[in-house]
Amino acid sequence: MSEGKFIVVEGIEGAGKSSAIKIIESVLNKYNLSFIKTREPGGTPLAESLRDIVKSASHEEKLTEETELLLMYASRSQLLENRIYPALKTGAWVIGDRHDLSSRAYQGGGRNFDDSVMDAIANVTLKGFKPDLTLYLDLDPEIGLSRAQARGELDRIELEKIDFFHKVRNKYVELANADDAIVTIDASQPMASVHNDIESAIEQFIERKLAR
Repeated sequence: MSEGKFIVVEGIEGAGKSSAIKIIESVLNKYNLSFIKTREPGGTPLAESLRDIVKSASHEEKLTEETELLLMYASRSQLLENRIYPALKTGAWVIGDRHDLSSRAYQGGGRNFDDSVMDAIANVTLKGFKPDLTLYLDLDPEIGLSRAQARGELDRIELEKIDFFHKVRNKYVELANADDAIVTIDASQPMASVHNDIESAIEQFIERKLAR
């Protein structure tokens, strides 16, 4: 049995990750590929507890940027060992709602952590593991945040100032342009066009993998 593949969806708040994941599900179903879904931070009972700490806007004390960074990777480590690795080994595909690219963009870009710091922590927790394909949904932060606000109450990170999200987006774009395993989708297009681009990217990826 061949190992499964890890597909990740990335983007700022309001970029349409949930809709993208539904499209990926439908394509994998069309090819009769079994899969699981994960989210970050979170995805296991312990990792979900860490997610609550990171996301909550009502802590009695201020969550430091260093604590946020380490909690993100602690949560990711739990998810990898307890869900992602076991699923891939059984031949299941994994659809991830965020992965390491998020930390690189939010903590690296938004919080200004140096690449060397990010690399050091990632080397300990990920040990070189990378997604097989990442879809980055690129969107202007003003548009994304207005969509997020329309959904309801914002979490601690979503309450950051707009400049933070511009830095996050800039880092996303920089990293996406430097990695052939990351496909950028223009999420500002009409919804039908966005969906078509996502479906096309996933089908092309699957066809390449099945042809080997």
